[in-house]
Amino acid sequence: MSRIDLAKYRFEVAKEKLEAAILLKNGGFFKDSISRSYYAIFSGARSLLALLEMDSAKHSGIIALFNQHFVKTGLVDHTCGKIISRAQIFRQRSDYGDYSIATVQEASEQIEKAEYFLKEVEKYLEKEIQ
Repeated sequence: MSRIDLAKYRFEVAKEKLEAAILLKNGGFFKDSISRSYYAIFSGARSLLALLEMDSAKHSGIIALFNQHFVKTGLVDHTCGKIISRAQIFRQRSDYGDYSIATVQEASEQIEKAEYFLKEVEKYLEKEIQ
């Protein structure tokens, strides 16, 4: 599989996870929706890293590589760096926090941020792949 094919595949995975986040939110599963939104963002970041043939076994590694090679260089909007970092915090709280309560508003906000993030990723992918 080429790096371009891998990038496209990971981006499709990201879109699928975003759809799952929306379905979960609409079903009242707000914590799981927040988690899926994070994984949509995470998969989007990994799609760009595939173009550079980079990856990491750790989430923190993916975030650091994404910030280093795409945010700090201005290849994607700087807001994306904040989005992925905050999404990871919300996901950890939702997945592992005892007595953590998520609201429809939090789930909706995470979905909106994931949508923005994936639009930025898609713009870069379209430019690089053509």
